[in-house]
Formats: sequence, C-alpha cells, structure tokens
Amino acid sequence: MELTRRKILAIGSGTLAFASLTGLPAFASLTDEAIAVITGGSDVGEGAINLTAPEIAENGNTVPIQVDAPGAVAITLFADGNPVPAVATFNFGPLSASRSASTRIRLAKTQNVVALAKMEDGTFQRASANVKVTIGGCGG
Repeated sequence: MELTRRKILAIGSGTLAFASLTGLPAFASLTDEAIAVITGGSDVGEGAINLTAPEIAENGNTVPIQVDAPGAVAITLFADGNPVPAVATFNFGPLSASRSASTRIRLAKTQNVVALAKMEDGTFQRASANVKVTIGGCGG
C-alpha cells in the first residue's frame, strides 16, 4: 500500500471523527497513529535529523519550520494539536543535493511539531520540538 498525503489525511480525519464520538483524547493519538501507519510499526530512532522551530511563535498562522535529515528519502511533518496533524511531506530523489526542507506551517495552539524521516536504509528517525503559540504576541 502506497501512502500518499491524501490517504494520511483521510486516515487522520476518520480517526478524529471516531475519537470525537467516543470522547477519547484525539490529537496526540492521531499523530501516533499516523506515524504507525507510515512506519508499519517499525522502531523509530532519534538523533539523526535536526528540526528547527521557534520556541515561541507570536503568530500561529505562519510558524517557520526547518528540517535537515542527511540520508533521508522522505520527511513528514506533524503538528499534534491541529485537527489534521499531518502538515507536509517532502520526498527526495537519489540526485537531491540536500535532504533538507523549510516551510511555514499554521499551528492552532501551543503544541509539539514532529518530523519523521524515512532513511535510505529503510529505518525511521524522529525529532520533535514544542512550539508555544502566543495570543497576539502577548504571551497568553
């Protein structure tokens, strides 16, 4: 089964609907479930990728994120407090000069941003950062 961003979003939306009906804590489990779908239940290591995110974001609408994973073939970003946690997926071909990406994402509230990288050898690496989103830049 080939996972596309569309399939991950559909899985996440279905899980969110189920969790809201059952009263389960939805968002953190959505990220864990989406990661489990991508990894197929494989172990996920830490330390081989770098995730750069601001500690405090004064505007949750445009939070700059940068991820660098030498040897990665794909990197997926998750925001565990958003209604749909899968934010972006970057795929790298064999001729990619660098295995890094940067983007701006929207965060609904203070939450963890997680980067999951699939490495060339088939293993998975993970990095996370907590981003505090202030209200109107006032620290609320």
